Amino acid sequence: MNKEIRPDRRRFLGRAATAVMTVAAARLGGAGPAKAQACQPAPAGFGPLKRVKAGDLDVGYAEAGPADGPPVLLLHGWPYDIHTYAEVTPLLAAAGHRVIVPYLRGYGTTRFLSADAPRNGQQAALGADAVALLDALKIDRAVIAGCDWGARTACIVAALWPERCRALVSVSGYLIGSPEANRAPLPPAAELSWWYQFYFATERGRAGYEKHTRDFARLIWRTASPRWRFDDATFGRSAAAFDNPDHVAIVVHNYRWRLGLAEGEPKYDQLERRLAAGPTIAVPTITLEGDANGAPHPDAASYAKKFTGRYAHRVVTGGVGHNLPQEAPRAFADAVIGAGR
Repeated sequence: MNKEIRPDRRRFLGRAATAVMTVAAARLGGAGPAKAQACQPAPAGFGPLKRVKAGDLDVGYAEAGPADGPPVLLLHGWPYDIHTYAEVTPLLAAAGHRVIVPYLRGYGTTRFLSADAPRNGQQAALGADAVALLDALKIDRAVIAGCDWGARTACIVAALWPERCRALVSVSGYLIGSPEANRAPLPPAAELSWWYQFYFATERGRAGYEKHTRDFARLIWRTASPRWRFDDATFGRSAAAFDNPDHVAIVVHNYRWRLGLAEGEPKYDQLERRLAAGPTIAVPTITLEGDANGAPHPDAASYAKKFTGRYAHRVVTGGVGHNLPQEAPRAFADAVIGAGR
């Protein structure tokens, strides 16, 4: 079932979301496991950050909503951060959900536990990170939702660990891939849209991203969401997450691994073989697409059959680009609430 959604009166919605934060603030920092610790002052839109050891990582994350509410795990992408969900989070918290918003490996306050751990950005590693976080927070099942890298990670959890995923919300649909599948050349126009992937394949690209990280990210924001009029403050609060010491290594490895130019870790080989087979997803799912997405993304018809359970696809209109949760928070929150019913 396809639907079109138009975010009404975005300026009003932004003020309304701010008002809802006041309600949610009383619920922020819901009790998690004893090992979860307060971390640092809150980034804009969230309560004080927490941290917890999960798998290979010491994960920095925001939490909102009642501790006993239905859990929701929100996963950001590149080059974004937890502020993708700064307005979504209070909407879900006000609806009674326990909302967890982690920094991915290589972003914000998340750190590797070992200095010797590979700075690995392959897809299975990020999927395993999400499951390790659920384990650390003693969350058996959650609605898992994401955009960009976060959408791929959410799809991976839903496909490989369906018992941990109550429902799925994925911007741009089914994004699981493999280096083998990525070897097939695309038409020239499609290859052009992936220019940064080829840039990162070179040492010049790695050095360039390291030197111009913020300028690079701003360019991606503009091209991926050509009608989103974000201001310097909005960009700056997310760009601070790229100061993570592992950020460049994780981003470069992610794109090199996709092209088969970098090795993954052997401990993920079995998971990657399963993902390379293109597994179907049976959990209840809503996929979303903005009508002005300037980033590479598949056509919805190409992945609809990958979702074998209750499924709906929604197009969010009104000039909404790639960073859909931040550009249309009400539409994204509605999808999370609807998918989890």
